[in-house]
Amino acid sequence: MISEPFSSTSDPVAAAAALPRGGRLRVPRGALTRAVGAALLAIPLLAGLMPVPAAADFRLCNRSSSRVGIALGYKDGNSWATEGWWNIGANSCETLLRGDLVARFYYVYAIDYDLGGEWSGKAFMCTREKEFTIRGIQDCLARGFDRTGFFEVDTHEQKSWTVQLTERKPGAAEVGSGLPPPPMPQARP
Repeated sequence: MISEPFSSTSDPVAAAAALPRGGRLRVPRGALTRAVGAALLAIPLLAGLMPVPAAADFRLCNRSSSRVGIALGYKDGNSWATEGWWNIGANSCETLLRGDLVARFYYVYAIDYDLGGEWSGKAFMCTREKEFTIRGIQDCLARGFDRTGFFEVDTHEQKSWTVQLTERKPGAAEVGSGLPPPPMPQARP
């Protein structure tokens, strides 16, 4: 004998007969509240188990007690580009480039707005006082820009990197994640 699967919802006469008088299904109030509460509690747990894409960015953390201005130099296709200014408060971080890093070397120039001084280097690139994006690093002065020395950041071809700007104190230990120590702030002429 072959039997068919049975569902009380597939037979309207049987479904109506299964309901209590008045045609409404009654669920105890406490049971419904507990079921809804359990479902709401499970949502954050399930969301925490879902895979989250890793953030691969170029970040800069200002670990000094001053506000700083940041300019960034990087290879953009076959040419160089510089961008600025990111204004970063004392003891805070900012993402300068979002997404996987595509180059090994990036260049940073930082100026201390509160105490004066700068974090600079020997890689000269173009900047200006106002917000900017400049293509190319040649002939900065002839093109109406400033010629500024940036320090090199070697990311070792990692997809994500964070630079830590710190105030250097004699005898103080550098705490970091394998990053080279930043140059000492120097007074501006």
